Amino acid sequence: MSAPKKGDLSAREKELFEVISAGNVQEASRLLGCKDVRVNCLDEYGMTPLMHAAYKGKADMCRLLLQHGADVNCNQHEHGYTALMFAGLSGKTDITWMMLDAGAETDVTNSVGRTAAQMAAFVGQHDCVTVINNFFSRARLDYYTKAQGLEKEPKLPSKLAGPLHKIIMSTNLNPVRMVLLVKENPLLAEAEPLDKCRRVMELICEKCIKQQDMNEVLAMKMHFISCVLGKCASFLKEREDGLDGLVRSLLKGRDADGFPVYQEKFVRECIRKFPYCDATLLQQLVRSIAPVEIGNDPTALSVLTQAITGQVGFMDAEFCTTCGEKGAQKRCSICKTVIYCGQTCQKMHWFTHKKVCKKLQEQREKQEAEAAKLRMQQSKGQTLL
Repeated sequence: MSAPKKGDLSAREKELFEVISAGNVQEASRLLGCKDVRVNCLDEYGMTPLMHAAYKGKADMCRLLLQHGADVNCNQHEHGYTALMFAGLSGKTDITWMMLDAGAETDVTNSVGRTAAQMAAFVGQHDCVTVINNFFSRARLDYYTKAQGLEKEPKLPSKLAGPLHKIIMSTNLNPVRMVLLVKENPLLAEAEPLDKCRRVMELICEKCIKQQDMNEVLAMKMHFISCVLGKCASFLKEREDGLDGLVRSLLKGRDADGFPVYQEKFVRECIRKFPYCDATLLQQLVRSIAPVEIGNDPTALSVLTQAITGQVGFMDAEFCTTCGEKGAQKRCSICKTVIYCGQTCQKMHWFTHKKVCKKLQEQREKQEAEAAKLRMQQSKGQTLL
C-alpha cells in the first residue's frame, strides 16, 4: 500500500475518522481489519487516526490503534504536532502515559518550537506536564535485570523491577510517600534489596548525566530516590522500629509550629550530595534553597518538586500534610487547618500534630474573628455612603 498523503483517504478511512470521533471502538476495530484502511492515514491537516483519538481523549481507541501499529511519532501534521502533543493538550494523563510507553519522543518540537510538555503547560494541563517530565520506561529499568558482559548475576533481581519502577514513576517526591511505597511491598522492605535498588538508581543517575542528550532533571530524581532508599536501608539495619521509625522521624514537627525539621534537613542533604557539582539544575536548586531559613517557605521539597515535575508550583491543589498526595480534602476536625488525603494519614500524623493543633485552632479563630470584624466595618462604611 502506498505511503500516506495528506487528505488522500479511501472511503473506509474517512469512515474511520468519523468512528474515532464517535468513540465506537468495535467499529474502528472492524475498519482497521480492512485492506484499504491504513492505520497511519492522514487527513487534510496531516493528522493520523491516533492523533485524533489522543486529542479527543479516547483512551480505548488509542490503545486499539497502537495495537494495530499506529506510528506514535508521526509528524506529518501541518504544524508539526505529534500524538504526544495532542495527548498533552487533551489533559488526559492516561493517554499521555500510553503515548510515552509506546515510544513517543519527548524532545520533538512543533512549528513554534514547543515540545509536548511545553504545549501542555501552555494550555494549563500541568498533570500531563508532570507525566511527561517524569516518564521512565520499564524497558530501561529491565536492562539492569539482565547480566551484562562478564557479570555472573544482574544488578537488579527481576522481581524488584516492578516495585522499583512504581517508585520511579511516582510524581510525588515526598519522602514519606516513598517510604510508604517501600513499606507496602514485602519484596522491597529489607535492607539487601533496597541496597541493590539504590545502586541501580545511582547508575541510572550517572547514565543520565553522561549520555549525549544529558538529562539533569531525571538524574536528580534518580539521585533523590537513591537517597531515600538508602535511608530506608539504614533505618532497617540500625533501628528496631525500622521504616515506621523513619516515617515518624520525617513527620515529627517542632514544638513551636509543627514544621518537620528532620524532613527539611534530609531533603537539603540529598540535594547537597548530588555528585555532579557542575550541573545547572543543582546550582539553581542551591540558589533557591540556601538563603531560606529552615521553617520558612519555600521548603526544599517544594523547590525540588517543582524543578523535577514541572509546573507544580502553579497548580491550584491541596496536598496531604503527611504523604504529599495531591487532591487532599479532609481537614483536622479540631484546628481545621491541616489537610490530609484520608484517615490513615491523619492518624499517622497525629503523634506530632497534637502538640500544635490547639494553637492552630486559636490562630484560625482569631483570624476569622478579625476578618468578620473587618467585613462589618466595611459594610457600615458602605451604608454611610
